[in-house]
Amino acid sequence: MITSQVLQKTIDELRNITRIDLCVMNTDGSTIVTTFPDNEVNPDSISSFVNSAADSQVVQDYHFFKVNDNQNVEYVLVAKGSSDDAYMIGKVAVCQIQNLIIAYKERLDKNNFVQNLLLDNLLLVDVYNRAKKLRIDTEARRVVYMIETKTEKDLGAMETVKTLFASRPKDFITAVEEHSIIIVKEIKDTDDEAEMEQTAHMLVDMLNAEAMSQVRVSYGNPVTEIKDVSKSYKEAKMALEVGKIFYAEKNIVPYSRLGIGRLIYQLPVPLCEMFMREVFGEDLPDTFDEETLVTINKFFENSLNVSETSRQLYVHRNTLVYRLEKLQKSTGLDIRVFDDALTFKIAMMVVSYMKYMKANE
Repeated sequence: MITSQVLQKTIDELRNITRIDLCVMNTDGSTIVTTFPDNEVNPDSISSFVNSAADSQVVQDYHFFKVNDNQNVEYVLVAKGSSDDAYMIGKVAVCQIQNLIIAYKERLDKNNFVQNLLLDNLLLVDVYNRAKKLRIDTEARRVVYMIETKTEKDLGAMETVKTLFASRPKDFITAVEEHSIIIVKEIKDTDDEAEMEQTAHMLVDMLNAEAMSQVRVSYGNPVTEIKDVSKSYKEAKMALEVGKIFYAEKNIVPYSRLGIGRLIYQLPVPLCEMFMREVFGEDLPDTFDEETLVTINKFFENSLNVSETSRQLYVHRNTLVYRLEKLQKSTGLDIRVFDDALTFKIAMMVVSYMKYMKANE
């Protein structure tokens, strides 16, 4: 339920304002938090009070109060002193703690709701009914961010994210897998791709600096209905997986920019193998030497521009042309021609996908 740190802070603040010492105890008489020595109150008197019908009681020089949760006694609050002031402060403290109980239960309920919403575990009617009960806007514009951490249950990263979004109560932070943190972020109608990417950069920079965590961040497309939040989550999850295969050098991967990698990711492996045999026979692209692969990648980076590629590789133009003609002889594809370049690029992506799938079997 409520952490002892929160309870201690609550009674410390009341003690500083009122000068009345307070103590919160379990129903068995054991002390949870206190502002005075915890051996002053007899545990037996606490048990007797809990079993009585009274909501408050004066025992020797102390006021006892029951702190209820749905008609059940959750804690016993003890206010030191038998004066009217001690009674009044005790009632205030009870009210404060009961409000904390309600707030914590609501937060847990919201977390449970958001997790089930992401995983598509709710019927449509339940989505809207529970959202209404939890006072969650059903028509706000939202996007799901997924943060992948290198270690399981990275508590430091989770706390950093919660701190970043502490002033945004309409955003939800949760986890449904060991290596990831999920943010369901409410965004404005005017927010575009640039704003969403800026948030992703902020997450990466803050987690690298504050939590000392090397992370990858992906995000789905915005949705306007709460029932579609799971769709944005699935897109973010796919973006993270596709990014590992085809864009390993990037630490931010939006679903909207996956391009052809998203299509290849959904192909069955036997179909990929058939395509590779048709294009290359048995000589797959990953069997090329390092020099050839570097040349190909740089050529693609420069949009098939021979002059710019030769300049960046610090080789003569004729040397580059020789390498490309050598590649053409071995594969039958002239990547200076757009159609052949497209085929070759797709084939290299398919190889990366097949290697990834084989490694994860």
